Amino acid sequence: MISIDLSSSEPLFNQLIQQVKSAIEQNLLMPGDQLPSIRQLASELDINSKTVAKAYSLLERDKVIESKGYRGSFVHRHALQNVQVDISERLNNELAKDIARYRAIGATDSEIRIAFNHAISNDKR
Repeated sequence: MISIDLSSSEPLFNQLIQQVKSAIEQNLLMPGDQLPSIRQLASELDINSKTVAKAYSLLERDKVIESKGYRGSFVHRHALQNVQVDISERLNNELAKDIARYRAIGATDSEIRIAFNHAISNDKR
């Protein structure tokens, strides 16, 4: 059901996320359905298991799938509502607004990058 285009500029983990979400929207995956294990899917797609783990982690964060420990990963009961959540798009929109504000006060792109990298590296959550 899932295929990866290795020649695409789209990151592999993002391709996985979009395909799982699409399968849910098309009712090919239903709430409670079990997904292949990380290792199994990585082997089938011939990609690094860390790539699959990252996709699964982000899908779990968005409550599209849920992990049940050693039993595996399953489609979340509210997956259909949650597939529309796109934190990346929201983040891009918010950052674009912030960058526009910084440019309006005269900050250069270089200064913005330096400040952003400094803020990220000093975040000790």
